[in-house]
Amino acid sequence: MTDTVTDVNTGEQVVFWVCAILAVAGALGMVLSRKAVHSALWVALTMINLAILYIANSAPFLGMVQVIVYTGAVMMLFLFVLMVVGVDASDSLIETIKGQRLAAILLGLGLGILLVWGIGSGLVASPTVGLDAANDAYGGNVEGIANLIFTRYLLVFELTSALLITAAMGAMVLSHRDRWKEVASQRDLSIARFRSGVHPGNLPNPGVYARHNAVDTPAILPDGGTSDLSVPQPVRARGDERTLDQVDIDEVRQITEGSGE
Repeated sequence: MTDTVTDVNTGEQVVFWVCAILAVAGALGMVLSRKAVHSALWVALTMINLAILYIANSAPFLGMVQVIVYTGAVMMLFLFVLMVVGVDASDSLIETIKGQRLAAILLGLGLGILLVWGIGSGLVASPTVGLDAANDAYGGNVEGIANLIFTRYLLVFELTSALLITAAMGAMVLSHRDRWKEVASQRDLSIARFRSGVHPGNLPNPGVYARHNAVDTPAILPDGGTSDLSVPQPVRARGDERTLDQVDIDEVRQITEGSGE
């Protein structure tokens, strides 16, 4: 391997350190955040910075896939589901599956060992070949990735595809709900509304006999009483309902009895 990478310009160093710090900060924010939405946003920050590092290291295809597929599709879908379904912070502290905490610790240790082994191998290995040389071996970045996926990593690629398909099918099965009864038609809803004993149509507007066009002024009934339906319940609960003048009540009663004009 004669084509070794020995020179690194200032621009590459600036890009690396800025994106590396932001990526690590995003990873720490994802782990330390108490809210799932905040964790998802931190992961999106990490993915974007990883995409920039891919592009800076002559891997534009990986960078675009990182932005389009993971940051633009997977993470945004995750955020959409969280915002629609809603996640309570207290629910995340409840262990619904026995042994999952122990399994998470073991898997975390395994991932740490793999990371240490990979970084150590990269630092100790003899001369490093840059991505330019690796891309030239197959005619380009896309061609090199395709060659690795469909030859050396074919089994891993197929297993990952099967895992994603299984996860999608599992999500569909878990979210599916059997319909135990037929959907009520408009006719059925109309009949049920009239048979319920409640007022079937729209309620009358407030203030039929009111002397004020205000929502907090109750309507006067023909018998001189006031209508409870004419003032909204929140207004009544706050104590903002206005009291009527007895003169107005007597006037309405006289009109309804035909003794006034």
